[in-house]
Amino acid sequence: MADFEKLRPETLAAQALGLIDEASGAIIPSIHPSTTYLRDPDNGYRRGRVYSRADNPTYEQAAALLSALEGGADSLLFASGMAAATAVFLALSPGDHVVVPKVMYWALRAWLHETATHWGLLVEEVDTADPQAVRAALRPGRTRLVWLESPANPLWTVSDIAAIAELAHQAGALLAVDSTVATPVFTRPLGLGADIVMHSATKYLNGHSDVVAGTLTTARQDAFWGRIRQVLTRHGAVLGPFEAWLLQRGMRTLFVRVRAAAAAAQRLAERLQAHGRVDSVLYPGLPGFPGHDLAARQMQGGFGAMLSIRVKGGAAAAIATAAEVRLWKRATSLGGVESLIEHRASIEGPTTPVPADLLRLSVGLEAADDLFDDLDQALNRTGSLR
Repeated sequence: MADFEKLRPETLAAQALGLIDEASGAIIPSIHPSTTYLRDPDNGYRRGRVYSRADNPTYEQAAALLSALEGGADSLLFASGMAAATAVFLALSPGDHVVVPKVMYWALRAWLHETATHWGLLVEEVDTADPQAVRAALRPGRTRLVWLESPANPLWTVSDIAAIAELAHQAGALLAVDSTVATPVFTRPLGLGADIVMHSATKYLNGHSDVVAGTLTTARQDAFWGRIRQVLTRHGAVLGPFEAWLLQRGMRTLFVRVRAAAAAAQRLAERLQAHGRVDSVLYPGLPGFPGHDLAARQMQGGFGAMLSIRVKGGAAAAIATAAEVRLWKRATSLGGVESLIEHRASIEGPTTPVPADLLRLSVGLEAADDLFDDLDQALNRTGSLR
């Protein structure tokens, strides 16, 4: 049998850590739908499992694979990305100060201001692309958590994980990173000093637009991680076994999917820069993009498969362009094999920091030239309608 500790991450992913069903010899891990487990005659649980809200072999297999890919000590699976993200904040105490980005996933930003502040967290937004702004916001002894998202949805700003990890730790705070867009293919935040890495696993980890899930991976199993685990089980935010199995299946093709989509995104970004109907392209892989040099150091082997364009003519032109596409799908979400387009400001509402002329593009596995041709005709048709 191969020594899996010495293998590269893409090999670990493709073989799901080499797990087989010992009873049947099946090379695909089994689904364990049972909600409860047999107690021993002496009333104990020597097999280590009691109830599936906390214990299930299918969860454990997917979590072990993710821990290996992220280089972490342990992982937890949640029923959604929001459940995973909010669990980190719910493990804090009222009165704790947290530093979060000004540009981040809009639903988490809304939850922080509408719910987390209501029960006592002190939430401070800063431009996390500027480490000095983070330094200025930190309150030593009071700040308990710094939350980053890099690249940050949907402007794709890049934050310096290693530099901010050092600042957070000097202030006595933990650093958690939403690495949904980068994925462990391009960035492993724990190796850069982060304490926790979060994924909306609905996106690239699963990659087929058929599972809603979230994950957390920790650098160490400490008391704070124990509180997060308690939030998971006490709040019942656990992922179902079939969804956990689908998530593991998706992770087996993670590297080939993400690399192919990122290569297509790079090609699209470069071509769209020269389009007469595009005001600007937001993509870390472009040399002129703010944060490109940092992304080139921090993201190993690619810049991700998400980009945004700002359409000449404002919000009306952007919305009209999305209405004219034929191949791209007008839909929320990202990270699937199909390419999606969305006018983000319409989704996020009046408090959004997103420009009204911005269209967010999730690049899938179609031919890059086909995707460009579709956007090209939509942009040109919108221009002719003015």
